[in-house]
Amino acid sequence: GWSQEELAEMLGVSRQAISKWEGAQSVPDMNRILKLSEVFGVSTDLLLKDEMALTEYAVPVSAENDGLRIVSMEEAAEFISIKNRTSGRIALGVMMCILSPVLLIALATAQETGRIGLSETSCVGIGLVLLFLLVGGAVALFVTSGVLAGKYAFMEEEPIETAYGVKGMAQERKEMYRPVYIRRLTIGIVLCVVAVIPLFLTMAVFGENAFAEGMSVCVMLALVAIGAFLIVIAAIRQSAYDMLLEEGGYSRAEKKSSKKTGWIGGVYWLAVVAGFLAYSFRTNNWNNSWIIWPVAALVFAILMMVVKAFPNRE
Repeated sequence: GWSQEELAEMLGVSRQAISKWEGAQSVPDMNRILKLSEVFGVSTDLLLKDEMALTEYAVPVSAENDGLRIVSMEEAAEFISIKNRTSGRIALGVMMCILSPVLLIALATAQETGRIGLSETSCVGIGLVLLFLLVGGAVALFVTSGVLAGKYAFMEEEPIETAYGVKGMAQERKEMYRPVYIRRLTIGIVLCVVAVIPLFLTMAVFGENAFAEGMSVCVMLALVAIGAFLIVIAAIRQSAYDMLLEEGGYSRAEKKSSKKTGWIGGVYWLAVVAGFLAYSFRTNNWNNSWIIWPVAALVFAILMMVVKAFPNRE
């Protein structure tokens, strides 16, 4: 119940010093920590370990926490900075992958309806060149982002312990980011949902018009790409705070579960990509083969629910 001024006077420091300690902007030296323990009548453990509750400060740390990686304040700040930098790159890569077949679909549609004088081979060739350029660029973004974040890959997979002040800092920044996260996530999801509207409008206005349908598919992919960009950048930046706090999908229970589902997801999506390319090239039905992706995403979500329903046997 003391004010910052009252506590500062007891310790012989400024009110600003107390404020910085509370905001995890600085850490008191050992003499101040000893004085704080005397003033509050608690052990130094309670002051140094911010995850301990007031009523249990005298209880020793459980043996199950021994040997965990400890994340310092400097490492936590660097980790958040890296996540913020790489989030834009990964989101751009995802956007490029979604947009990669747009030119191929547009050229193929225009050639089939006689809107351009290019041959079918030329249209497919030009479209595939851009497709592989965009996918190659996206892969480069994914790889460089992975290299940058590789130093802290253990935080996504292993239980961790945090140094004094880290959880307070992460929680504060998470709360500050929350409005931005909600806004980006909402806009991204809405764009993905309404992306099919141009296709339905085209059917309603033009009827069976192959050219209009092909162009509406391109517009749909563009809207999905923008929505995915916003969702991915929001989720990655949010995940940095969740990893430090071990919340959401990065709780210790979820980390154990992810070891089981990770390889399943990799195999599944490789099979989906192979199936999409095989079907599209064999039938040349690029205008309709895109339906594989939303169906695959729905099946994947159901698959993960089924897999996670079975407990880990460790």
